[in-house]
Amino acid sequence: MVQIFAPRANTLSRMALAALVVVPLTLVALMCALPFTSFATGQDLVVHQPVPFSHEHHVGVIGLDCRYCHAGVEHARYAGLPPTETCMTCHSQLWTGAPMLAPVRQSLAQDKPLVWQRVHRLPDYVYFDHSVHVAKGVGCSSCHGAVDRMPLMRQVAPLTMGWCLDCHRNPGQALRPAAAIFDPEWQPPPDQQAQGAALLRRYQVHTAGLTDCSVCHR
Repeated sequence: MVQIFAPRANTLSRMALAALVVVPLTLVALMCALPFTSFATGQDLVVHQPVPFSHEHHVGVIGLDCRYCHAGVEHARYAGLPPTETCMTCHSQLWTGAPMLAPVRQSLAQDKPLVWQRVHRLPDYVYFDHSVHVAKGVGCSSCHGAVDRMPLMRQVAPLTMGWCLDCHRNPGQALRPAAAIFDPEWQPPPDQQAQGAALLRRYQVHTAGLTDCSVCHR
């Protein structure tokens, strides 16, 4: 009798049948996990900028207030980026010949703004207002992390819908006194639950509708 199939044919056929089940399940799992990876969220990725601006130096060492550069954060939906003139307030006197600041000097000379790349990017269908969060006691570092220890700016939070909802379901956990809004080193005190409840009343935060779809999707 002539043997048509090799001895390993049974093994190969079993492997092929198993692959028919395992491969689709693996692909589905990867597709479900992809939205939560840094590839999709941008978390912990450093974005290339025209000038390697160091928050660690300007905030942590020099002590610049967030509002010095992000002037719109208290009154507008967007925090805003500083015009070249703001940079040159200091750098017309300090580090005037530094090679890394050449784009800043060129921007001023040509009257063309620097093209900064957005680090914290939300989808177009998400409505977010900086001024509302600041007015209600949410500090910068609650979302942006300890920028005073970042040589290059990066996104520390995932900025996913679930991450936002965690705060909207229990906003008291993130609230702080008005004097600490722009303090990058602020940490919640041991009695944050009680403090947060008091701040909810002080800031008149109405929690009933904070998880409604229309709050963020308009």
